[in-house]
This record gives sequence, structure tokens and C-alpha cells, in this order.
Amino acid sequence: MSSKTVFGFLLGLVVIVIISTCAFTIRQAQMGLVSHLGKFKTGDSQQAVVYKPGLHFKLPVVEKIIKFDMRLQTLDIPSTPIMTKEQKHLIVDYFVKWKIRDLEKFYTSTNRGHIAVAEKLLSQQIDAGLVAEIGKRTIQQVVTEDREAIMQALNARANKTVAEQLGMDIIDVRIKRIDLPTNVSNAVFQRMRASRKKVAIENRSIGMRDAEGIRALSDAEAVVVESSARSAGNKIRAVGEAEAASIYADTYNQDPEFYAFYRSLSAYTNTLNSKDNVLLLSPESQFFEYFNQAKGLNMKKKDNAG
Repeated sequence: MSSKTVFGFLLGLVVIVIISTCAFTIRQAQMGLVSHLGKFKTGDSQQAVVYKPGLHFKLPVVEKIIKFDMRLQTLDIPSTPIMTKEQKHLIVDYFVKWKIRDLEKFYTSTNRGHIAVAEKLLSQQIDAGLVAEIGKRTIQQVVTEDREAIMQALNARANKTVAEQLGMDIIDVRIKRIDLPTNVSNAVFQRMRASRKKVAIENRSIGMRDAEGIRALSDAEAVVVESSARSAGNKIRAVGEAEAASIYADTYNQDPEFYAFYRSLSAYTNTLNSKDNVLLLSPESQFFEYFNQAKGLNMKKKDNAG
């Protein structure tokens, strides 16, 4: 290998190294600042030059690129005990949506752009605002009436203070959960349970009272209906018996002897309709009147024939 080839190879390697140390890329959803000997590189307006996504160049060694994530960030704040106007504690969970607005201010105010430092300062500011907002309201107002107003006030307060101090934009502050501490929750639950039990007992007592009234009214109506039905039945039966007696009387008047004979036959049929029926009567009993008459007629017929 000739010396020219070696020199060309070394020269190309040096160029590659220089280019690699001078060129830098800002990815999508990022922006960057260039630090020149500890100070940000500025433009004609004496403002720090902001590098947008794309390929850029800087001086090697003396200049350093600082990249920032410009996407929307979410800060989830864990449960925080806060006292209401009634001197009762509430457990509040909330989250914050934020993003970087001023790169230079964000970098200098958050210990060289550390996200953890920024979120700590942000949570301190919003916690203070939350304590102030909830401290002047009752539990009822916090939970139902003024919840949306509290979030709007926190959003405005955070944008007014944090945005100026940290170079951030607060997009939204949302309360996720409002709850009572465990010991208070248990006591409230027991009171609610006792209250519901009392209401249930009262409702059950009212129901039993109403049921007794309905049952008594139904029994009275049943007695009236039964009495009316019995009275109507007795009237109908009396009419029927009167009609039957009238029919019997008419029949008797038409032929008393035949009527007596028919009644005796009906009595025989009803009395002797089973083989198990047994009667102990004297042969001269009036019950056997027509039997005896039939026997006498037969004997007379025999004498006439003889």
C-alpha cells in the first residue's frame, strides 16, 4: 500500500470524524438548543437559537447540543390528604397535562432540563393551589357542585405561576378521585348503613300496617259478599221451595190418592236403593201401606179365580 493511499484513508477518516462531531439530528417531536462554552448560542435578536427537527451542524468540542421532548407530558399525582372548610380530610388524586413552551427558561429553572425536577416543582405549585381551593369549600361542594370550578381555577393558577417560572404550558388539570380516609370512610359507611336500616325498618312497619288494613278491609268485604250471597241463596231457595210446594199442592188437589201413592213409591225408591239398606219396621206400619194394599188385591184376585 502506497503512502498516498494511506494518507487518503487517514484524511477520509478524519473528515468522517469531524462530520460526525459537527453534525447532529433533531428528531420529530423534539427541539434543541446549542450551548457554546456554557452559554446558549443566540441569533440576531439575542434570543437562544432553537433547532427544529432535521439535520444541523455545530462546532466540535466547544458546542454541545441539548435536546428537549416537546410532546405532551402527563404528571400523575398520588393521593394527597387535604382538609376542607369543615375541617374534614379528603383524599384527592389528580393528573396534569403539560408541555415545554420556553426551552431556555425550562433549562435554567429545572436544573438543566430535568423532567423529574420540573414535575416536582409543578406538583408543589398545584398542591398549594388545591389546598387553597378545597380549604374554602365543604365536602358537598367539592364532590358535586364546585368540582369543575376547582379544576379550572387550578389550571389558571398553574399557568399563571408555573408557566412564568418554568417555561411550561399547563394544558389541563383533572381530578381523578375524591375520597375520604379509610377510618372516616368506615365510620361514614356505618352511619349510612344504620340510616338505611332505620329507613328499611320504617318502610317495613308502614308496609305491615298497610297490609293489615288491606287484609281487614278484604275480610270485611268477604263477609259482606258471603252474607249477601247467603241471603240471596236463601231467597232463591225459599222461592223454589214455595214453587215446589205449590206444584205438590196442585198435584195433590188433582188426584190425592195418586199423589199419596207416588210419594210412597218415591220413599220406597230412596230408602231401598241399596242392598245394604236394612229397616226394622212392623208389618202394620203405615210405611208399608201400599205393599199391604197390593197384597190384599192379589189375594182377592185369587179368591175370585177360585
